[in-house]
Amino acid sequence: MHSLLLKNGTIYSEQKKINNGYVQIENSKITGIGETAFAAYSLTKTIDLPWNYHVIPGMMDLHIHGANGADTMDGTKEALDTISQILPKEGVTSYLATTMTENTASIENALTNINQYMELSQEEGQAELLGVHLEGPFIHKNKAGAQPIQYVQDPSISLFKSWEKRSNHHIKLVTLAPELPQGLELIKYLTSKNIISSVAHSEATYEQTVTAIHHGLSHITHLFNQMTGIHHREPGIVGAAFLHDEVMVEMIADGIHVQPEIVKLAYNQITRDRLILISDAMRAKWLNDGIYELGGQLITVKNGKALLSEDTLAGSVLKMSDAFKNIQHFTGCSIEAAIQMTSENPAKQLNLFHKKGSLSVGKDADIVILDENLDVYMTICNGKIAYKRSPENDR
Repeated sequence: MHSLLLKNGTIYSEQKKINNGYVQIENSKITGIGETAFAAYSLTKTIDLPWNYHVIPGMMDLHIHGANGADTMDGTKEALDTISQILPKEGVTSYLATTMTENTASIENALTNINQYMELSQEEGQAELLGVHLEGPFIHKNKAGAQPIQYVQDPSISLFKSWEKRSNHHIKLVTLAPELPQGLELIKYLTSKNIISSVAHSEATYEQTVTAIHHGLSHITHLFNQMTGIHHREPGIVGAAFLHDEVMVEMIADGIHVQPEIVKLAYNQITRDRLILISDAMRAKWLNDGIYELGGQLITVKNGKALLSEDTLAGSVLKMSDAFKNIQHFTGCSIEAAIQMTSENPAKQLNLFHKKGSLSVGKDADIVILDENLDVYMTICNGKIAYKRSPENDR
């Protein structure tokens, strides 16, 4: 039996915050949480933490294209390995591999590869691939952003069914434009299959968005980016995000995609109960500034910005650990609120809260240890240490 005890530090359990507590892990599960005084220390390995370290649930990224030189659309085992291995360094213990608008063959290759990886190749000690976020190609050409416009197409239930089969039903979330022909019909189909439908890259009006919500739309992809904003005579998709409690709302909290003041405005209106922090990161994350490829296009990364052209953002290089810190800095929210937006809410949206998203006995041992500056010190994925900061980086 593989056993591990995390001792001391502040434990942010599902029920409460525990000072100088403990988390007990056996194999891949959390088997005990509580006050240190009641912990059993007869385990094979004990990690004694400083009092000012924080033990939080693993973060989940529902929208990530790539990292460390790899991209979901590369369609290779090596690419998914690279992503899964680097994500624990930023506190991510599980994620949805996100596709983008490409030619049909490339999308199908990526879906086949993800299925094979999830069924055969996923290894312990790295971030867990939970499924697919299909972003595009069912989007509006006028809101394509960095999605290659030549491959944009109208929603098709028959095409989606073939992709669903090819992925072995691992598609969990679909970003589309509901105002397009067959958009509402696809949303109804997705809802019937318990697949999350989301709006972005869309010119939908407020009324069209509300109609989509009534058909089952339950998610909004990267709020404010490539969608209709608030106007005092047309509330748009953003207005629907603000006013409709039925939808969960993604946001890229890098201070680039959305100004910090607008992040705070959205937080105050939507609240911690409905926001989900995501990275929308591309392959340049964890790499130096330079020129990279995204969907067959050249992207320039400089000073934390990934740009297709001077005024078109092309995903991000945001680390989830930075999003965790940024949301607190931008809004003044608590660590507990940041945990809710990076762990609890995404787990609930994927119907995985019985397994993930909080520190609770019986759940997967997906755990992140942050130091006194909220930087990642260690990440545990399903009970295995997936990342530990090297001593030379310790302060």
